[in-house]
Amino acid sequence: MPGTAQMAEIKTVVLVHGGFADGSCYAKVIPLLTAKGLKAIAAQSPMSSLADDVKAVKRTLSQQEGPVLLVGHSWGGAVITEAGNDPQVAGLVYIAAGAPNSGESFNAWLKGYTPMLGRAEMKPYGNDGYIALTELGVRQFAQDLPREEADLVYAVQGPLAARCFDDKVSKAAWTTKPSWYIVASEDRAIPPALESDSAKGIKATTLTLASSHVPMLSQPDKVADFILKAVTTLNANSHIDETQAAAC
Repeated sequence: MPGTAQMAEIKTVVLVHGGFADGSCYAKVIPLLTAKGLKAIAAQSPMSSLADDVKAVKRTLSQQEGPVLLVGHSWGGAVITEAGNDPQVAGLVYIAAGAPNSGESFNAWLKGYTPMLGRAEMKPYGNDGYIALTELGVRQFAQDLPREEADLVYAVQGPLAARCFDDKVSKAAWTTKPSWYIVASEDRAIPPALESDSAKGIKATTLTLASSHVPMLSQPDKVADFILKAVTTLNANSHIDETQAAAC
């Protein structure tokens, strides 16, 4: 078909952290992705509301060239579910992450599943509606990290506005974008059964790891490999679409 624009390859991965964290949670994954020729950059979310976090991710997207693979961990899954509607986003990768439906909040997504140990360790942080995890809470959900590393995760955590978990996704990007999901079978923060059910519900290509809630820290090689496979799949599909368009 004459005049059809060539579809660009994905060369950039934007990583979105979860609650009580920052972009450094991907510190082990980023070098593995860049070693394969990808640009990997972490967005820094303020964790003040879903809308604010989405705005921060879109700000990061606006600085990238070409299509992007968007990756989210934990609460960051809700963020990419909304931000992923951006036309620059070619696909979504969820890492032990929330995947609410349209009109659904993170808390509503969790409803009906047995509460995990870590949620009891979310405590008020100041008097303006923010919460943070206790040291014990971090050690509970990062149980497969060395204690010193888990304590570092605790030390650099950022407080999260409790309202975030009740903010509703307007339109779930996974309904129109291809998705991948890493289920952490030993997760103590989000029920593994919910992760597995969500992966099936969004028709995601799924990898199950015997990991805590933070596989990008405990098994970064496997997480990076999964992300690379998502990029490879999307790029291969873009070549197929390009070939079909040229034949028209």
